Amino acid sequence: MTNQRRDAAEVRASALASGVRLRIIRLTRTQAMTNKELAERLGRDPATTLHHVRKLVDAGLLEPQSPRRGNRGAKEIPYRSKGLPWARGPRSEEPIAEAMLEAFLSEAGELDMKDVDQVRFVLDLTPERREEYERRLDELFEEFDHDPVAPDTERTAVYIALYPSL
Repeated sequence: MTNQRRDAAEVRASALASGVRLRIIRLTRTQAMTNKELAERLGRDPATTLHHVRKLVDAGLLEPQSPRRGNRGAKEIPYRSKGLPWARGPRSEEPIAEAMLEAFLSEAGELDMKDVDQVRFVLDLTPERREEYERRLDELFEEFDHDPVAPDTERTAVYIALYPSL
């Protein structure tokens, strides 16, 4: 059983180690999208996008929905995220941390900078205060993570990075 859990954890970690796959999870959080729709939204080749979709399905992070007929009558399968609205990149998982930064930069690169609210600052914290700061951020994320999606909600993305200021 331990091997199965480790294997599942490795499959999930591998699936999360891609900025494109993290974007697919975000894009399909509130609405199911077909591979073709995802490829168009991401500006990617449909075959490459399908590779990413399959990897997410295999990891249990994306779920196929009921097939439907497309504009030309072709069978299309929409996919929906099974969760992961926010994730904290573990320091020990460098590929996941790099993928999170890649996803952020890619998404931010598509925006008009007037739509981005940025804050950058440096804190002087003891190890205990930094631990408290991170704990309080986690509590805030947890609180807002459970808000239901409703017609009047506005999708807002947040990216926070804590790093040594050299």
